[in-house]
Amino acid sequence: MRHFIRSAAVAIAMAAASTLSMAVAMAADISGAGATFPYPIYAKWADAYKKETGIGLNYQSIGSGGGIKQIKAKTVTFGASDAPLKGEDLDSTGLAQFPMVMGGIVPVVNLEGVKPGELVLDGPTLADIFAGKITNWNDEAIKKLNPDVKLPDQAIAVVHRSDGSGTTFNFSYYLADVSADWKSKVGVNTALEWPVGIGAKGNEGVANNVSQTGGAIGYVEYAYAKQNKLTYTDLINKDGKKVEPTAAAFSAAAANADWSSQPGYGVILANQAGAETWPMTSATWILVYKKPDDAAATTEALKFFAWSYAKGDELAASLDYVPMPDAVVKSVEEMWGKDIVDANGKPLYSGM
Repeated sequence: MRHFIRSAAVAIAMAAASTLSMAVAMAADISGAGATFPYPIYAKWADAYKKETGIGLNYQSIGSGGGIKQIKAKTVTFGASDAPLKGEDLDSTGLAQFPMVMGGIVPVVNLEGVKPGELVLDGPTLADIFAGKITNWNDEAIKKLNPDVKLPDQAIAVVHRSDGSGTTFNFSYYLADVSADWKSKVGVNTALEWPVGIGAKGNEGVANNVSQTGGAIGYVEYAYAKQNKLTYTDLINKDGKKVEPTAAAFSAAAANADWSSQPGYGVILANQAGAETWPMTSATWILVYKKPDDAAATTEALKFFAWSYAKGDELAASLDYVPMPDAVVKSVEEMWGKDIVDANGKPLYSGM
């Protein structure tokens, strides 16, 4: 894993609207849409890249489902998704897929008097909360995990994503892995038939709803919890250890990942073994056409991604994202050189 430095003070350039416009519109600007999970780091990278190159990024933070739809409709140069496409889908659409960065999904709560990391949950209890089987904060299952926390006699207000979401895909994948009941009755997908709760759009929407609703619980990418000063919970991981969400814990989840084992590097990192592993860790992927209609635009996008791999580690770490390992970056860039070509079969990427 490449070296990264955590920063205690982070200023995330988040807009209230869900569209990120990092530069005045110009022909050379890069267009993308999709996952809200990596929005904070894409904003950081885009701002630094614009200052260095003059090239802007116009990224619509609309959810993974929307990003997949837009790239398939060819309305953007790249799509972004936290739920990887399967090999057959990549083959049928002519899309290339590669991971850009990793991060953690965290449960966040709004409980008076409870501080970040003070409350701990395990997977089965979390599944029962989101399934509507546990409905009050002083439920015996929660009390057993938190004997020293003063839990209120207060109804639990579940907040979940309303849009097609890779964060939901990874969250539900984890719940299905730890709860047979969740797996059989709710399942795993980017959009679910939620048993209970209120829906909100994007990580932004879930963060806002939780912060404004007493007794609420939701799930967001960790950067949103930090930016909104939300109370995150610790978790009991697969090894039975209590862990807190940190870059080191997210990195531990990816330590033994075999990225070449799945088409398009589509490895799911949820509920990995390891004493220090955060159980809800995820990568986020980029989708571009192997033979794009606009080769120049895709070339500019690849240059941005190559710059982010090469120079974006410290910015990623400052937001507690985990940069991709060197070996994965090398493999991805080799894939670009072989698979992503213009109409004449000439590779679009020739290295930085």
